[in-house]
Amino acid sequence: MTTPPKFPLDEREVEFSAIRAQGAGGQNVNKVSSAIHLRFDIHASSLPDDVKARLLALNDSRITQEGVLVLKAQQHRTQEMNRSDAMDRLQEVVDGVSSPPKARRATKPTYGSKQRRLEGKSQRSTIKGLRGRVDE
Repeated sequence: MTTPPKFPLDEREVEFSAIRAQGAGGQNVNKVSSAIHLRFDIHASSLPDDVKARLLALNDSRITQEGVLVLKAQQHRTQEMNRSDAMDRLQEVVDGVSSPPKARRATKPTYGSKQRRLEGKSQRSTIKGLRGRVDE
C-alpha cells in the first residue's frame, strides 16, 4: 500500500502535449500521437516555497533553466496511460523532496573499529612482506 502524497498536484498546473513516440512499433508509432510531454512550471505552482526551492536545487537534467520540469512518457500504447504515468512520475519527484533532508551528525569511530582496522592493515602488511625474494 502506498502512502498518500504530502502535496497532491493539481492537473491544472500541468501542461500536457501529445507527441509521437520514438522507437520500434510499426505503423502505430508512425500514425498515432500516444506519447505525452508533461511540463510543470515549478515557480508558478501552488507548492510551498521550501519544496519549490528543493525541487529547483535538484541536479536533474529534466529541469530547465527557467524552472520548468519536463517529463516524457511513452511507455504505454494509449495516451491516457502515458498521461497517468507522467503524473505519477511527477508526483514521485515532488514526494522525493517534500520532506527536508536530515542533518548529518558527526560521529567518531569506536575503539573496536579502530583496532579492527589496524589489525587488518598489519595482516595486509604481513602478506605483502612475504611476497619478497626467498633466501635459502
